Amino acid sequence: MGNVTVKNVDRIKQTLWEKSYIPEILRGLSVTTSHFFRNLNPNKEKRTIFTREYPEVITEYPERYRGLHRLMLRDDGQVRCVACMCCSTICPADCIHIEAGEHDDPTIEKYPTVFVIDELRCIVCGLCVEACPCDAIRMDSGRHIPPSLERDEAFFDRDLLMELGGLSEAKQGGQR
Repeated sequence: MGNVTVKNVDRIKQTLWEKSYIPEILRGLSVTTSHFFRNLNPNKEKRTIFTREYPEVITEYPERYRGLHRLMLRDDGQVRCVACMCCSTICPADCIHIEAGEHDDPTIEKYPTVFVIDELRCIVCGLCVEACPCDAIRMDSGRHIPPSLERDEAFFDRDLLMELGGLSEAKQGGQR
């Protein structure tokens, strides 16, 4: 074994007054009180805390904002996804659930019978979009997840994702 050096660090001794956390509580209350009275000022330019007046004033999203997922469609209106599981495999949050089924069309091997994304669990990383080999999933909707009171409302299934999507510009075989 190699030589290991240990450095001892002495703790700073605290008084009973400091151990009670009263000075820190008083300091926190003073900061909160100063913010409160500063933002009561009728002059909006002197306020330091900005309140977004949603939904009356809509927020402008940056051009590269990802937004909600959507599933792209083929020219015949069917889902473009071939259930290759690349998106669910690469997803670090494990929020994509896919079940594959055999397609009636012999030129299409598989399609997703179940495709569900848990939008509350999603970390909006975009890896699913990059992993998709057939341009089936996109995150360029520019919309954020709508508020909901129930967790079940955040599970976006295949039909809802297809409604958000549209016809894909990519052609089969990678040609444009």
